[in-house]
Amino acid sequence: MLRIGLPLVVLAAFVALWDAIVVINAIPTYILPRPWLVLATIVNDWAILGPSLFNTLAITLLALALATVGGVLLAIALTQSRVVEYSFFPIAVVLQVTPIVAIFPLINIYVENDLAKILLCAWIVAFFPILSNTTLGLNSADHNLRDLYRLYGASRWQTLRYLRLPAAMPYFLGGLRIAGGLALIGAVVAEFVAGASGFGTGLASRIIESGYRLNIPRLFAALLLISASGIVIYVLLSLLSNRILGKWHESATRR
Repeated sequence: MLRIGLPLVVLAAFVALWDAIVVINAIPTYILPRPWLVLATIVNDWAILGPSLFNTLAITLLALALATVGGVLLAIALTQSRVVEYSFFPIAVVLQVTPIVAIFPLINIYVENDLAKILLCAWIVAFFPILSNTTLGLNSADHNLRDLYRLYGASRWQTLRYLRLPAAMPYFLGGLRIAGGLALIGAVVAEFVAGASGFGTGLASRIIESGYRLNIPRLFAALLLISASGIVIYVLLSLLSNRILGKWHESATRR
């Protein structure tokens, strides 16, 4: 009850303070709208915001799926071969530490499709946490157990399947939760940088458009939808993690 109730109380207090500041200071709507007006805008402008929300979520989930598959497969390859690790892991680090806004001008030159540009940017941002955490997890299997597997003549595939992958699961799921939020951030930031507009655009384009038109309630509505989407993604991935780890791993076992 505290885990759910306390955040709701703090959120309600924040919303009440927001509304009181607007009313007391008579702040115009085009500067700071009241909370109820933002909620009403979501309902009234759903024909515009709904498709944009769908597009943003579609890019986010697709980028997360591609980052998950690519990150796990590359992590397995890195832990199975030092040649692969020494060859490709530094490249992954370079992609991670280079700001996406610095990479995007090159992507903008070489990729023609706007959707592919945004998807690629979101994938780059979400890829490294999964790769890094999964690699760490695969390398964290107990070395005594690895020696035992080797002593009994287990193949590399058997050691990977029955020892290293289960040991890496908590690390992978932790990276997945991080990557879920980063994929959303990457999609939104990429669309800001791309300046995409028109059919098939996401919530970032609606924010840009609303700012130009001084339609601040719609701008806040789009921001609220982005925040709510990030919360939902994190909660769903946390539930998935608890579902997988809840019966056997210490981090999720109910006491």
